[in-house]
Amino acid sequence: MSKSHVLVIPYPAQGHINPMIQFSKRLASKGLQVTAVIFSSQALLEHTQLGSVGVVTIDCQSHEEAKISIDDYLKQFQATVTLKLRELVAELKNSSGYPICCLVYDSLMPWVLETARQLGLGAASFFTQSCAVDTVCYHIHEGQLKIPLEKLPLTFSRPPALEITDLPSFVQGLESKSEYSSLLNLVVSQFSNFREADWIFVNTFNTLEEEAVNWLASQRSIKPIGPTIPSVYLDRQLEDDREYGLSLFKPNLDGCKEWLDSKETGSVVYVSYGSMAALGEEQMAEIAWGLKRSGCYFLLKFGT
Repeated sequence: MSKSHVLVIPYPAQGHINPMIQFSKRLASKGLQVTAVIFSSQALLEHTQLGSVGVVTIDCQSHEEAKISIDDYLKQFQATVTLKLRELVAELKNSSGYPICCLVYDSLMPWVLETARQLGLGAASFFTQSCAVDTVCYHIHEGQLKIPLEKLPLTFSRPPALEITDLPSFVQGLESKSEYSSLLNLVVSQFSNFREADWIFVNTFNTLEEEAVNWLASQRSIKPIGPTIPSVYLDRQLEDDREYGLSLFKPNLDGCKEWLDSKETGSVVYVSYGSMAALGEEQMAEIAWGLKRSGCYFLLKFGT
């Protein structure tokens, strides 16, 4: 019997790779053959397998390495990935014996849907953000929320209402000259073909944000599939699934764990701004002083 083969395509940012790798492990545990695509100019992996999930690496410069504007980089990235995906689908059919039947692509790459259609494949868009964040971006895409913001507070379905400080930086009325304008276009474009994908997967779960899930589901059928964390922290259904297994950076896991274990429960503040944050020197100083004056132990993480 032919085994279904799914190609999973995360956007090349740490917070997007991890959830999709964990989802891939779950798919593989159900008997599917799953291959994950990682875009990097670095030798990320010393192996081509993460448990039951196959991994292929496609050479692709980061924005910093390319030394071009974010907009130009995104255009270059789209052209490269579109070409490489076609080649990869053909190669995997020959090497694995199981032709690809579906592309599960990061929602930040909505143009992958066109490639899937041209190749006659099923297509699923994977939203790594919560439904609450997705709802904000959806309203911007639909023209129901104008930038810069004209009316506050915002109420999309039911309370609580959102004030400006509750919203992402690139939604807070920043002008187009801001370094965040390209990121705003990127996250809003996730909904450019929202209703055309065969499936919409969202990294969330009903009890976390039931009202936001129900609201987004009222626009089209979605499937909450979170939390996408290693099985050892969740249900222990996947044997030896203790780590995400892939990192764009060089985490000091043992050192951090040893330090955390030396502190009392609930005494440490964890701060992470992700790999796309663009904070100035003054902002960094304010954050650092705020943490120092809090009197709490803290771990401060920046992706870049």
